Amino acid sequence: MKTKAQMIDEIRQLNHTAHPEFLGLFEEQDLKTYLERLTHIFGHRGRCSGWVRPGDTHAVVTSQP
Repeated sequence: MKTKAQMIDEIRQLNHTAHPEFLGLFEEQDLKTYLERLTHIFGHRGRCSGWVRPGDTHAVVTSQP
């Protein structure tokens, strides 16, 4: 199992704009989900490629002032 610091390092290798301070605010499970998504995006593409959004996440997120 990867540590939180390891996941943050891997995320930053794929997403250079992600700041470690910001990523540090998230729980390990959230970082794991995001890292899996990034890994999939930069991995194999084609008809057999697919990603299933976890059932406990919202499809659309908005914020209101």
